[in-house]
Amino acid sequence: MSGSLNIAISAARAAGRVIMRNLSRIDTLDVGHKSRNELVSEVDRQAELEIIRVIRRAHPDHAILAEESGADGEGEHRWVIDPLDGTTNYLHGFPQFAVSIALQVHGRAQCGVVYDPLREELYTAERGQGAQLDGKRIRVAARTKLADALIGTGIPYRANTEWLDTYLAMMRDVIMHTRGLRRPGAAALDLAWVAAGRLDGFWEFGLSPWDVAAGGLIVREAGGRISDFDGGEGYVESGNVVAGSPKIYAQLSRLLAPHWARSRRVAAGD
Repeated sequence: MSGSLNIAISAARAAGRVIMRNLSRIDTLDVGHKSRNELVSEVDRQAELEIIRVIRRAHPDHAILAEESGADGEGEHRWVIDPLDGTTNYLHGFPQFAVSIALQVHGRAQCGVVYDPLREELYTAERGQGAQLDGKRIRVAARTKLADALIGTGIPYRANTEWLDTYLAMMRDVIMHTRGLRRPGAAALDLAWVAAGRLDGFWEFGLSPWDVAAGGLIVREAGGRISDFDGGEGYVESGNVVAGSPKIYAQLSRLLAPHWARSRRVAAGD
């Protein structure tokens, strides 16, 4: 295990302690609105400060991109941080949320951590070294038929309502062609669950880099595939993501492709 991954793990666990310490007082937390349906709490901010403190102690010269405090610094090394993915879930007492931390070098994720503090499950990956859950190697599910697959998703909100009609058409097709559809509400954890074989695939529109930087690496290191809707590498930048085990990824991508192409034609005025 590299030093960078150890730092990410320490930072994630520190944030997890903040999250769990405040879970019993969620009704009294100071909560604000960043935009419609996008909440931020004092726990998000405190957890982020803990993560940054751990990283800065080891690497004061590294750049940071964090959900709450934004971008800080420049350079070939950049930490991408979501201190509490699933804030709305957390504030409602819905037990699905996580900490997500990735280290990018020249724009590519080199290590990633997704930590579920409620279940005390730690998902980790290093480029070329595989993915683990609590220190044990994980692989994507072995199912090969979309009809047998359980698929995760996230419903467009905030500024992404422009994709809502396309999403609903995609959702209908996925419901009709799979075993089931789930929307837990924390994309980083959804991707970790794809890596662990709990979900066979996943898609969502308009995510942020901190939602997918760690989870995307974990999926790939667990033998899965992840891309944008065009099959390219731009999913971290665009936030449009499709992922899964190799065979399910291919079938899910084909199922979604006509809807995506239609939405692009409409956007272009064709």
